[in-house]
Amino acid sequence: MNVDDFKKQPMLGIVRGVNANQIESLINAVIISGLKTLEITMNTANAAKLIRRAKELTKDKLTLGAGTVLNMRDLKQALDSGATFIVTPVLVKDVVAYCSKHKIPVFPGALTPTEIYQAWQEGATMVKVFPAKCFGPEYFKEIKGPFQDIELLAVGGITPENIREYFNQGASAVAFGASVFKKEWLDKQEYRKITAAIKDYLAQLN
Repeated sequence: MNVDDFKKQPMLGIVRGVNANQIESLINAVIISGLKTLEITMNTANAAKLIRRAKELTKDKLTLGAGTVLNMRDLKQALDSGATFIVTPVLVKDVVAYCSKHKIPVFPGALTPTEIYQAWQEGATMVKVFPAKCFGPEYFKEIKGPFQDIELLAVGGITPENIREYFNQGASAVAFGASVFKKEWLDKQEYRKITAAIKDYLAQLN
């Protein structure tokens, strides 16, 4: 992942629970939407194989990473499959330390001021504030008061209606997941709905 490119379109899609029969159509739907950055969570069945397949399909049209990385085994599988950035739901110190040392962008999860500061000190590229919806956009303004240099990624409860408020209050980037990559849409092969939903999010960046 080129972090500077990510900041030009600071939006991340989070895919969980997709299967091998859906991955090609899903990746095509994402590419058509114009989204540039996507993670597949490691608690998805056969996640490493899916990331590898997604890499083959994108032909560099997408930046692909791995989410829900909870230990070094997950990290190794993710990197071996071609993931170029790593996301964790909490601060996993050895994972963050490895990524920081090897210049792999890493987004550890945190919520409280103490957790956010610690994640940043450990080498986070951005700190994933999760679940953001519990405190809302104003929380980001409060966090940026003492921690103006810490980059924050808002995750959890992000909608097209509130994206701009998160950015206005200090978020550096936002992410969305189940609200777009709905199981029912995947099961019914309604990939056009996924494309349209992503476009609604991207429109808020303009």
